[in-house]
Amino acid sequence: MSTLPRIGQWRSLDELRALQEKQLPHTLAQATRSPFYRARFGDTPPAFEDLAFTSKQDMRDQYPFGMLAVDKALLATYHESSGTSGQPTPSYYTANDWTDLAERYARKWIGISAEDTFLVRTPYALMITGHLAHAAARLHGATVVPGDNRSLAMPYSRVVRVLHDLEVTLSWSMPTETLLWAAAARAAGHKPGTDFPKLRALFVGGEPLSAARRARISEIWGVPVVEEYGSTETGSLAGECEHGRMHLWSDRAVFEVYDPLTGTVAPDGCGQLVVTPLYREAMPLLRYNLEDNVEVSYAECPCGWVLPSVRVLGRSAFGYPVGDGTVTQARLEDLVFELPSSYEVLFWRAKAEPDVLTVQIEVPDAHRAAAESALTEVIRRELAVNCQVTGVAPGTLVPSQVLTGIHDVVKPRSLFGADEDWDKALLYY
Repeated sequence: MSTLPRIGQWRSLDELRALQEKQLPHTLAQATRSPFYRARFGDTPPAFEDLAFTSKQDMRDQYPFGMLAVDKALLATYHESSGTSGQPTPSYYTANDWTDLAERYARKWIGISAEDTFLVRTPYALMITGHLAHAAARLHGATVVPGDNRSLAMPYSRVVRVLHDLEVTLSWSMPTETLLWAAAARAAGHKPGTDFPKLRALFVGGEPLSAARRARISEIWGVPVVEEYGSTETGSLAGECEHGRMHLWSDRAVFEVYDPLTGTVAPDGCGQLVVTPLYREAMPLLRYNLEDNVEVSYAECPCGWVLPSVRVLGRSAFGYPVGDGTVTQARLEDLVFELPSSYEVLFWRAKAEPDVLTVQIEVPDAHRAAAESALTEVIRRELAVNCQVTGVAPGTLVPSQVLTGIHDVVKPRSLFGADEDWDKALLYY
């Protein structure tokens, strides 16, 4: 049984801070075993508040094992982030690290149990996200359906079949995935809100989610939408309570907020999130700057968790200029999904030009004029920008074959029959 801290075993912020202070010396000692930190401060680290930040570039520069603090034989898994920068950001974990990772992920107000069938619909591969949900589900005895969303063998038509036929109860995906499932379910003749009666929650993460889109997803499927926040380098950092607040796991990590404009560091407020995991063996991270824009608060929450809450702003906090106004994705997304659900708008895109905001929404013919008019009016009123809203036919932004197609997945072979296509000899699909 795990001896790591559990939610609710402390009664005050003072007890929480005492837990952090007790564990920090062990964390610093472990860090001195990695080549990176040994080169930075030797065998005697400075006081915690005097430590320099660890950056994403530091981790890239130490590729692949410059951050390793254990014998390589003790590693359980190796991972890399999505690689949008073009440079790999490595991370690695021991079996003990994985206990911590899985426990943190499973800290959801809708729990995971052996009665659950859990669809994992995020990437496996080198990223941690699919493996993380898989491990957490198995830790609690759930049946895992590994539906990797990067696999050609798992098109949306198959996802819908699995959701329905296997009576999936919980799922893990990006929020946009759940809208694609809804469209694919309808294309297959199912009603998302009634034909999947065993589904009891949608676990989501990996992209910003506005309040209106969240509410629409929940309305479509008839179940709660539960958010998660973390990264490949750290695993889960925050999870949602039943009152809709995201709480940082401050019993498992020290969190700070860095203001890059002033250079100040505080326990709360707005700025970039800096994290020091407290129970990391393979790759200790000291004051790791995630560079995610957040707002952290220690205000009390009705849930009773003595943990700070966090709003993850990310790029959604930044906008594009249009005329004299500014448009952010979060605010525009809210306006789109505040349209009446009867208009059936699931997919949209927009481009912020210097003088006009161009918006396209997929909407059936019967609701097109009303949806165009309503969205145009609310954008001009709420965002104070000139806009051109165009309704396009369903299947324009998300082609129908994406929702209904079945990929031809084959294993490589060299011998074919007379009526077979031998051009597939070396293809996997």
